[in-house]
Amino acid sequence: MLPWKRLLRPLAAVLLTAAVAVVPAAGAAQAATAPTSGWNDWSCKPSAAHPRPVVLVHGTFANSTDNWLALAPYLEDRDYCVFSFDYGQLPGVPLFYGLGPIDKSAEQLRTFVDKVLAATGTTETDLVGHSQGGLMPRYYLKFLGGAAKVNALVGIAPDNHGTTLSGLTDLLPYFPGIKDLLTTNTPALADQVVGSPFLTKLNAGGDTVPGVKYTVLATKYDEVVTPYQSQFLSGSGVHNVLLQDLCPLDLSEHVAIGLFDRIAFHEVANALDPAHATPTTCASALS
Repeated sequence: MLPWKRLLRPLAAVLLTAAVAVVPAAGAAQAATAPTSGWNDWSCKPSAAHPRPVVLVHGTFANSTDNWLALAPYLEDRDYCVFSFDYGQLPGVPLFYGLGPIDKSAEQLRTFVDKVLAATGTTETDLVGHSQGGLMPRYYLKFLGGAAKVNALVGIAPDNHGTTLSGLTDLLPYFPGIKDLLTTNTPALADQVVGSPFLTKLNAGGDTVPGVKYTVLATKYDEVVTPYQSQFLSGSGVHNVLLQDLCPLDLSEHVAIGLFDRIAFHEVANALDPAHATPTTCASALS
């Protein structure tokens, strides 16, 4: 269970916007037998309206189920083929992912995207990632040939230019038990620290690659990736969004913006289908 102090902002956001995607309590209990709750349907074929499958990329300490219990159904309801996967597992650390070297995790993303494209019969996908999940795909795009297979990358609170180790460890209270399990080095944490060799290589020569559309969704209440402006990208094809510019009542912080913030989800939908985008406001929480 999340610490009370960290619940205050997300709960305030729920009260002020009068909307939150509520996950049935039974959903968590069913996770072991139905870990995707309906998504990862390998028979799904993209529609003419939404011709590209969407691959969801979870964040540090998270996994392919818990991170997407709200956003995956949100996109499914809008007729997208939605897929998610686990990456970056360390030996001896079950359930918690996104901990291994980020360049190796990007290789796992490459393999998964190829699997999705083959199953859906498509040539391009769209990627949506939360936290590290918005950062890691940029390595795939820049160094592993991903730009030829990806139309758009949507980063939800991504640490594109790094954060502090203390910021990353602020995530620990959200995942009871993980601190005791992490008895070995966690390469992904080191890779995400400001000024790391990984980030230096990734951001050298520019933040973006040609041909890919980038959207970054940030909240000014982010307590993990600070300052929040460091999440934003520079370059062509970039759309940086601060949620409070769209809805001043949105008080979501780093975790809430990816887990259940339907205002953020509305912007994700706009980024995936810009031709049919509609204005995002506080009322989008009810959409």
